[in-house]
Amino acid sequence: MRESKLISPTDEALHSAEAESLERRVMELALERTNAHNGAIFLWDRKAKGLAIHFHLVDDLIINLPGVLLRHRQDDRPNGIALWVYDNNQAYLCNDTNNDPHYARYFQDVRSVVAVPIPYQKRAMGVITVSAREPDAFGTEHIEELQSLAESSAKFLRRAQLYWSKGPGQGRPFLIKGLSTEWLEVERQLEQVAPTDAPVLIHGESGTGKELVANAIHFNSTRMGQPMITVNCAAIPEALLESTLFGHAKGAFTGATYAKTGEFTKAHKGTLFLDEIGDMPMSLQAKLLRAVEDGEIQPLGSNVPPARVDVRLICATHHNLADMVRQRTFRDDLYYRLSVVTLQLPPLRSYKTNLELLTEVFLLQAARKMKKEVKRTSPQAMAMMYNYDFPGNMRELKNVVEHAVIMTTSEEILPEHLPGSIRSVTPASTQLKFAYKTLVQMREHWLEPLERQYLEDLLSECRGDIKAVARRAGVNVVTIYRLLKKRGISLRRDFS
Repeated sequence: MRESKLISPTDEALHSAEAESLERRVMELALERTNAHNGAIFLWDRKAKGLAIHFHLVDDLIINLPGVLLRHRQDDRPNGIALWVYDNNQAYLCNDTNNDPHYARYFQDVRSVVAVPIPYQKRAMGVITVSAREPDAFGTEHIEELQSLAESSAKFLRRAQLYWSKGPGQGRPFLIKGLSTEWLEVERQLEQVAPTDAPVLIHGESGTGKELVANAIHFNSTRMGQPMITVNCAAIPEALLESTLFGHAKGAFTGATYAKTGEFTKAHKGTLFLDEIGDMPMSLQAKLLRAVEDGEIQPLGSNVPPARVDVRLICATHHNLADMVRQRTFRDDLYYRLSVVTLQLPPLRSYKTNLELLTEVFLLQAARKMKKEVKRTSPQAMAMMYNYDFPGNMRELKNVVEHAVIMTTSEEILPEHLPGSIRSVTPASTQLKFAYKTLVQMREHWLEPLERQYLEDLLSECRGDIKAVARRAGVNVVTIYRLLKKRGISLRRDFS
């Protein structure tokens, strides 16, 4: 068994970025040593009395599911392998979930599972699991590898457990990382800009996740312990927007019977998120520019000197602000000040190959919300969803899944449970032949030759340097090794 090289935070108080990086590193090592595609780190939540999913990797996608807990059931159904391992403080190997008395599906159906306790003071404080969709994927050597990893990482994961138990981690935004090459670029930029105080402009279609990204920036910034205030500029009448942002003095206008504190003041030392900034009237843009450049705000109707505030500004819009500047409907000086860093969010149609996984995530959330035992989406319903363009993007997909969960009376979503807008779409003839195949099968059919060629070209260009290949591909080294093995590409050749 090998000794693991992990991130070693020297400060007793972990920073959120260190905690997440540590959990990610542990999970990457677990997958690398077991050749698994899926894995999770569970840490015991003492207050909630359950195992909280702290880091979840499915088919190279990082999935955060805030609030998802594995608790002991009150009926005769199994609690799940992870809870069994935690309760018994013992490793567990399952190579056929169809015949396992402890297996319980909590996200996707798998056939093989290895789970080991994370030891702390001779007791489990959590569990590391890896899984595969194929039976007989693991052996005793994989148990030993995971046990070694759990032991060497325990003291660091204990720090992460204590950090999240204090509160900051409870509100981590729901986010799936690595959805597409475009999202990888967004994530790279997000990680670079989050620790700074630079203004950020987020551009994307309706429903692409602009507020979610804004929350992720705030959560990963040095201001995460301070308030994040959100104002939707399109939802507030023009007459009230100035008062909302900057406040007003008593008697400033008819009906102003008391002094009001503005959202800029409430966001002092924190972050102010202005959603749909493109709908802000021109009359307010000059005052906003002064607040951004000088940090000074003047409440409506106030005669006192302007107050100074320290606010990090994040704005979002679905409008093309550059076009609005040319049309003189948005101030050019404000546009250039707000767009120091611009994040362009891709629409759902650009990464529909992940539609099945996204549907699983929203299904899990909706089933918990509705308190229903809905577990899967039928291949026929999945094929219908794939044929639909989802103009409302991720928000529409979430609503579609919630609708289906409400309408179904069984454990499975069928075509008749989907909204009429999806059922009315006629599949193209090229798609009909795939109507009863899963999205995973369809993705593999189309991407396998392209992915192999892409990897071979990168290897040649980088002369076999795996780290350089990973950087060019925008993924980690573990993922590259896994893809090379999956596509049968050998490194034993001359790249000179």
